[in-house]
Amino acid sequence: MDLQISVFLLFILFTAGHSLSCYECMGLTGSCANQNVKTCPSGFSKCMSSTTAVNVGNNGVKVKLKDCAADCASGSMNFGYAKTSLTCCNTDRCNVQDTPDPPIVPNGKTCYSCDEKSCSNILSCSGSEDRCFKATGSFGGQSMVIKGCVSKSICDAGSSVRDVQGASCCEGNLCYGAQSVTQSFLFLCCSLISFILLH
Repeated sequence: MDLQISVFLLFILFTAGHSLSCYECMGLTGSCANQNVKTCPSGFSKCMSSTTAVNVGNNGVKVKLKDCAADCASGSMNFGYAKTSLTCCNTDRCNVQDTPDPPIVPNGKTCYSCDEKSCSNILSCSGSEDRCFKATGSFGGQSMVIKGCVSKSICDAGSSVRDVQGASCCEGNLCYGAQSVTQSFLFLCCSLISFILLH
């Protein structure tokens, strides 16, 4: 009996002090070639890796991120002008591989997306994006809305986002109705993506 207690206490001593380590990088040129190992702070129990493709006008940018995360889910999001694929794992340095580019092959699901003028653009979802997403928020005193496609796993993660209220998901094609918007929502969307990726 005493031997079992001693072994148990030894196990606790060896495992209690272990902190997760993840690769970290921010590749603004589409590459995470210069990545470092980072010891995650307390409360951060996952490693994440993401690839985001942003298209504004005729310009396209691909951003790779790796870091520690308090919580996250693997899947993808598509807001029309920005697509993100996300991979999460929970062992040391498990995010060594770059996350593949966001999926582009349509899966038959459709959701509304927003631009500066309206939220009535019809968006073809791709890969595992099987839910429609909607969030409202404010920036500079103006109310804004973003909509798009998202994977169920990301909906189920259900993280709250500062300055974003009413973030929700629904099933079924075009399950959130179209509406008009009067202000640019790009800042809100980028804030939402960065929160989901890094928290």
